[in-house]
Amino acid sequence: MTRRIVVAITGASGVIYGIRALEMLREQPRVEVHLIVSSGGRRTIAAETDYRLDAVCELADVVHPDANVGASIASGSFRTDGMLVAPCSIKTLSAIANCYADNLVSRAADVTLKERRRLVLLFRETPLHVGHIRLMLQAAEAGAVLMPPVPAFYQRPHTIQQLVDQTVGRALDQLGVANEYVFRWSGMAEAARSSVGDE
Repeated sequence: MTRRIVVAITGASGVIYGIRALEMLREQPRVEVHLIVSSGGRRTIAAETDYRLDAVCELADVVHPDANVGASIASGSFRTDGMLVAPCSIKTLSAIANCYADNLVSRAADVTLKERRRLVLLFRETPLHVGHIRLMLQAAEAGAVLMPPVPAFYQRPHTIQQLVDQTVGRALDQLGVANEYVFRWSGMAEAARSSVGDE
């Protein structure tokens, strides 16, 4: 049975998270990926990575223009299994928290919430002021999963790629997508044994 996952890449720093999510989902059998890249996301892809926009779009099965609020994923009758916004800008978080669906990213996110589907937001901002925190609370109260891409170090990463993969793999966990990119914690004693070779 084919699953549908929506991925949105917005203009916050950290577009590599969205790109790696697309690459990981591409490896999954029977997963149909719908992609939205905001205008800010397009600019940040060019600024932060060596990826061409067309190459990023080729990682998805369906690509929707952000201005197309009449797209299939803008309706709750179009069944999906969840949505990942990676990275999620403060502008996008604000739109989602306030149900301000003026583009397809915020509309698809709003649909995901109203249909009680999983919405995962890799909110990328720091430091936070009280307005940011209130928006995070509003989005969480509506049902979103707030998952700032905070790096984990218990797997003793040696590369940035490992840090990115751990975060993205955990985000896919939240969407119920099995993957082999996450270092699974098995206890302090086991972690100590596995790290002996790193000393």
